[in-house]
Formats: sequence, structure tokens, C-alpha cells
Amino acid sequence: MDDIIPMKIIGNIQDFSKEIKALIVLFLLVVSTGFISALQFVDLTTSGNPKGIEENYLGNEDDLEAAEMKFAKSERQILNIVHTHVLAMGMLFFILALLVATTPLQGFWRSFLLMEPLISVLLTFGGIYLLFKGILWMRYVIMVSGLLMTVSFIASVAVILFWLFKKANQQP
Repeated sequence: MDDIIPMKIIGNIQDFSKEIKALIVLFLLVVSTGFISALQFVDLTTSGNPKGIEENYLGNEDDLEAAEMKFAKSERQILNIVHTHVLAMGMLFFILALLVATTPLQGFWRSFLLMEPLISVLLTFGGIYLLFKGILWMRYVIMVSGLLMTVSFIASVAVILFWLFKKANQQP
């Protein structure tokens, strides 16, 4: 057992070939476009507030004064939303974490960017399911974890791009 070597991510993003760097930039551009459009959709459907989050999933049919009628989602719709988002965003944040792991970033911020987005995916979409099941305070968890997920996404992309274009012999 003493012969076990801890796993390391081999390679430094600064030393990647031009083709791999171009691929990473293109990947970041594509996923950022998707992420930004998703944020616009979330704002459009929830107005970015806890009441809007609740209405988006549970409906507002009882509110005769509502500007827009929203109908409660079925359990089938909720499970489809949770399943597709957890799988897709889990893969997205795993790939971003692998890219962050190839940067010289160390300490708290490295650990935060590697782990937090995946935790937020679970809290956000698990929270949506629990909200649907009647735990109404989960709308606050969904809002906070969604905000943290967004901040983590932006920070991860920024860190990756920073180190991607930094010359290997330059100091931060």
C-alpha cells in the first residue's frame, strides 16, 4: 500500500499545443453562449426572484391578478428538467474542473472552483424537485445555489482563459 502514488492531473495549460488551446477557447465560447442564454431564460421565466421560481414550477393559477398565467409542472416534467440538467451540467462542470486543475491556481480558490459548481448543481436541481414536492423554502436554496453556480462558471472560465494566454515563464 505504501507504493500508491496520488493521482495528479498531468500537464500545464500554458504548455498545451496551439491546437488544443484553440479547442479549449472554442469550447469555452460555445458553453458560455449556452450558459448565458440559459441565464436569460431563467430570468424570463422566474424574474430572478424566489416567488418567480416557485411560480415557474408550481404555477400561479390561483392568483387572479397575475400578469401572466403559469401552470404547475407535472412530476414527469420536473423529473425531465432535473435529469437533463444534472447530467449535462455535471459533465460541463467536470470538464471545466479538469481544465482549472491544469492551471497553477492553488489553495482555497482552486478547491472552490473544482467542487462548488457540482455541489450547486445538486442543490439547485435537487431543490427544484423538493420545491415541487412542497418544501417551499427550497426556492431560496435554488436562488442562492444558482447564483453560486453562475459565479463559479464565470470565475472558472476567467481563470482558464487567463492561464491559457499567459506565457509559461511569466509570473501571475
